[in-house]
Amino acid sequence: MERIKIKDLLENKIEPGKEVVVMGWVRTRRGNKNVSFIALNDGSTINTIQIVADVPLFGEEALKPVTTGSCISVSGILVASQGQGQSVEIQAKKLEIFGTADVDTYPLQKKGHTLEFLREIAHLRPRTNTFGAVLRLRHALAFSIHKYFNEKGFFYLHTPIITGSDCEGAGAMFHVTTFDLNNIPKKEDGSINYMEDFFGKETNLTVSGQLEGELAALALSEIYTFGPTFRAENSNTPRHLAEFWMIEPEMAFYDIHDNMNLSEEFLKYIIRYALENCKDDLDFLNKMYDNELVERLKFVVENEFVRLDYTEGIDILLKSGKTFEFPIQWGSDLQAEHERYLVEQHFKKPVILTNYPREIKAFYMKQNDDGKTVRAMDVLFPKIGEIIGGSQREENLEKLKSRIAEMCIPEKDIWWYLDTRKFGTAPHSGFGLGFERLVLFVTGMANIRDVIPFPRTPKNAEF
Repeated sequence: MERIKIKDLLENKIEPGKEVVVMGWVRTRRGNKNVSFIALNDGSTINTIQIVADVPLFGEEALKPVTTGSCISVSGILVASQGQGQSVEIQAKKLEIFGTADVDTYPLQKKGHTLEFLREIAHLRPRTNTFGAVLRLRHALAFSIHKYFNEKGFFYLHTPIITGSDCEGAGAMFHVTTFDLNNIPKKEDGSINYMEDFFGKETNLTVSGQLEGELAALALSEIYTFGPTFRAENSNTPRHLAEFWMIEPEMAFYDIHDNMNLSEEFLKYIIRYALENCKDDLDFLNKMYDNELVERLKFVVENEFVRLDYTEGIDILLKSGKTFEFPIQWGSDLQAEHERYLVEQHFKKPVILTNYPREIKAFYMKQNDDGKTVRAMDVLFPKIGEIIGGSQREENLEKLKSRIAEMCIPEKDIWWYLDTRKFGTAPHSGFGLGFERLVLFVTGMANIRDVIPFPRTPKNAEF
């Protein structure tokens, strides 16, 4: 017989009285000399199904290896459950043990492990309720992102992971090389001779697919990227990873208002998808980690986002009477505490902040006529602050070249980017959404290392 997923059984897709086969990992086993009750989970749902095994039928010795963490196959009759909590259970007729888990060494024997401890055993933590829920939600969000853009007629673009450009000018990049680090070729002046490296030039792991995304948008009109990005920042905060995933749509013929409308529609779509399709996992996380989680997700979906000019936002903060940890003035970048004040206390709605000072934003953002601001936008959410950053892009070649010169970016490194402004330039816009930051918001977890399967952070590249 074919295996049936536990999720399908608990959703009553099979009628009681049928013979079924399930396979999974044992969460608990309890009982007496006459009967054993096995809670089995296969990862398809956060819930377990109860297996009722008559001890005389199998023998005590045969059931002894069925401990927490062991993997088994069970065939039996699906029957109406006699207990509370689920509608059906399985009366076991045959049981096969695929793999045992020693009770003295299996690290997930007990409940109540700290998240810090579980990070040390990231290869096993998906077997816990918490990380099973997080990973299922991560999948659902990724699926909904592709679904949304496909329905909108966007094309999925794969941008390079290895690149010779630095999108943000941050400099915190991982180098890619085939050099023997004990014998690096040098020029006469002592500098590294990258001509002898694999690509014949200095290359790094990408920090963003945006610039390459713009190239495709100026041919296909509407594209999006969804891939890994890397930052070599020596930061050990709960909000930073060295490897993370980014979603970056780029759209020709969109101005900043179109960009804001898309970002709001996009966020509401994927959060609504999670609410509609991940109820059990969200209810668990709401109960165990953040009892305001579901209400906060509904808050985003049910409210119109406020459009707010940066200058007006600064004025609101200055007049708030609140003492912030980081002083605020026009020209400074907002910190999370400022963003959350605007969202949670002043407007009580998500906020899209626009028209930032040009001095604190990237070279590619379209300059406003006032000479002081650019058409940037940040989407601000409760609890987390900024969740999306974007802008209308500068399509004017001379203005773009002037800004590049101001920021001391060598034109020779991005000549190909400038070519798009020489040949058939067009107004266009885009934004970036850090996927892990989205998962952090939707799951209610407190540390970004707990929403990616295998976190990469300073001094940590296990598994």
